[in-house]
Amino acid sequence: MPGWDITPSGVSSVTALVETAIEGVEEDLTACGKAVENAAASAGTISGAYCGEGPPTGAIALALAQFVEGTAGDAAFIGARAVKSVNGAREATAAYVGGDLGMAAELQRAAARAPVVDLPGQGAPGGRGGAAGRDGKGPRPAPREGGRDQRAAQLI
Repeated sequence: MPGWDITPSGVSSVTALVETAIEGVEEDLTACGKAVENAAASAGTISGAYCGEGPPTGAIALALAQFVEGTAGDAAFIGARAVKSVNGAREATAAYVGGDLGMAAELQRAAARAPVVDLPGQGAPGGRGGAAGRDGKGPRPAPREGGRDQRAAQLI
């Protein structure tokens, strides 16, 4: 690929900053998950006396659970996309430094492809998390041509 002008130290610097940001997002997602769990447990329900292991859950707890289920795949995809992009940038730069421009180009293309994210217990393997579609019944449709995944791949 003639015309490439990569500064390996610049790639290293930027990918290190992105890694730090990824770690921060992971911590934020963990904290968000705990906050949602606490909110669901505190929301309660309108009911009389109960017996058993714990209080019954109500509409708010159900809505929070559906929110988490509906967004878990997207959150995992964002993390996987960032990690794949960082790794791809490093691998392509290493190939560039080694003089293998064809391999650098292929590694760049591979890194731009949308990652596959499989969440435990959700959907069939090979999907983007297998989270339910908007109606809550079944997997989300595959991204259409020119959709978010393809645009993201083009930007990275």
